[in-house]
Amino acid sequence: MATQQELSEFLAQVERRAYKQAAYAVRDDHLALDIVQDSMLKLAENYAGRPSTEFPMLFQRILQNTIRDHFRRQKVRNLWTTLLSSFSAGHDDDDEHDPLDKLSPTGDEKHDGPADQVERGQVLAIIEAALQKLPLRQREAFVLRYWEDMDVAETAAVMGCSQGSVKTHCSRAVHSLAAMLEKTGIQL
Repeated sequence: MATQQELSEFLAQVERRAYKQAAYAVRDDHLALDIVQDSMLKLAENYAGRPSTEFPMLFQRILQNTIRDHFRRQKVRNLWTTLLSSFSAGHDDDDEHDPLDKLSPTGDEKHDGPADQVERGQVLAIIEAALQKLPLRQREAFVLRYWEDMDVAETAAVMGCSQGSVKTHCSRAVHSLAAMLEKTGIQL
């Protein structure tokens, strides 16, 4: 059984990576924060009594399900918005979401100098933009495998698919990213 301290430490440790993962998925900073907060609350409310060794897998599963729930709700909301907007054709609505907004790099690592920091920030921005262009399942598999350092079995459990599907998604993601990054002059 995990203690409150272990749960708090785990949540503090995973917060930034979970935010990045959610931001890549939904492409909206505010929604990403809401998704991470909801996921953390679900873990704390429903699984706080579990051993702390189970937290990483449980949290990843909760986070992925929360992201999927967002897309399901969005799909239904878009359907109704489209149907209802046909009745009010003369009204202009302001859209607060700008799909061109990009995540800014948060350089918390120590760098040699300002030039290195700027260069790393630019490369990170290019990689993040390329990641956002991947299909959702490929992006999800890539982030879990290579940024969260999960093995194939853990990734398959989180994504709710077979290990073969994870390998396929990862392979396609790597090839797509390599092609996109090569066009920008970054060689892998």
